[in-house]
Amino acid sequence: MKTIPKMMWMMLACGTPALAGTAIVDAPPGDAGISTSQGDWLKDLRRPMTNPTLFDLAAPTTGIRPIFVHHELPDFMETTLGRVPVGGDVQVYALQFEYALSDRFSIVATKDGYIDFNPSATFTDASGFANLGGGVKYAFLLDPEQRHALSGSMTFEFPTGNSDVLQGEGDGAVNLILSGVKMIDDWQFAGGAGVSLPFSGEMSTTGFISTHVSYEVTPWFIPLVELNWFTVLDPGNGSRNFAGQVGGLVPGVATFEGHDFFNLGASNSSRNRDLVTAAVGFRSRITDDIHAGLAYEIPLTDEEASVIDSRVTLDLTWRF
Repeated sequence: MKTIPKMMWMMLACGTPALAGTAIVDAPPGDAGISTSQGDWLKDLRRPMTNPTLFDLAAPTTGIRPIFVHHELPDFMETTLGRVPVGGDVQVYALQFEYALSDRFSIVATKDGYIDFNPSATFTDASGFANLGGGVKYAFLLDPEQRHALSGSMTFEFPTGNSDVLQGEGDGAVNLILSGVKMIDDWQFAGGAGVSLPFSGEMSTTGFISTHVSYEVTPWFIPLVELNWFTVLDPGNGSRNFAGQVGGLVPGVATFEGHDFFNLGASNSSRNRDLVTAAVGFRSRITDDIHAGLAYEIPLTDEEASVIDSRVTLDLTWRF
C-alpha cells in the first residue's frame, strides 16, 4: 500500500485544472431551460466512463445513458479464512438518465439495472436487480464561454436490489459529491470526489476521488485516461447479510470493500482500505448529441484484495 500516496497525488494533480479553473471565474445567472450558449458547449463535453454510479459530468444535461459492464473477478480473494478461490465474471446492464430543469439544476438517476453474477468457485451463480439510486445535481459555478463548471450532487441509494447479487441489504445511503470539468481547446479535464454515508452500520462508509483526461483527435476518436481511488472511511459491522452467498458470511470474512458498485459491509475492510484503478479507452461523437464509449479498467493495487481483476465498460450517451 506504499503506492497509495503517490497515486493520490497523481489523481489530484490530474483533476486540478477542472476544479481550479472553475473557482476563478464568476458564473452567470442561470435561466430556466438550457440556453443557446450552454447547448453549444454541451456538444463538446464528454461524460466520464468509469465509476459510473458516482463520477458524473459536472454540467447539468438532459439525456439517457445505457451502460453494459463486463467485470472479471479475481481468481482468488483475501479473507480472514485465507485465500479463497472465486474467478468468473459479472455482467451489469443499466440505464441512467438525467433531466435538466435549468442550466444549473437537474434530477439524476444514477443506479439501477440487472446483474448477472457468474463466479467459478465458492460463490453461487445468481442474477437479479441492483439497488436503485438517484437525486439532484446543482452547478454553482458555470461558465459556458470559459467552458468550465463545478457542481455538487446529492444522491440516495435505496436497498431495493436482490441480496443474491450482493445488493438490497442495510437501510440505504446518501452520496455527497463534488464534480468539476474544464475544457481547453480539444482537451477535457474532469474530476470528482465524494463520500457515501450509509444510514445503518450494516454498510461501510466510503470515499472516492476520480479523474478524467481526454483529447479529441477526431470526432470519431477521442482517447481518454481515467484514474479512481476508493477508500474505506469506516468499516461496516459485518452483519450476516447476502444469505444466498456462502450462508451470509461475506461481510464477516472479506478483508476489503466492493467500492463503486457493491457495498459489502465488511467489518475487516480496514485491512485493505484502498483500491486504485486505471482505465484507458475512447469516445466517438456519432452526432453532436450521441456519443459512444469504450473503456478497459484494471486495479493498480492488489487485485486479490478487491472484487476486480479487470472491467470493460461500454456505453452510449444521448442528450436531447
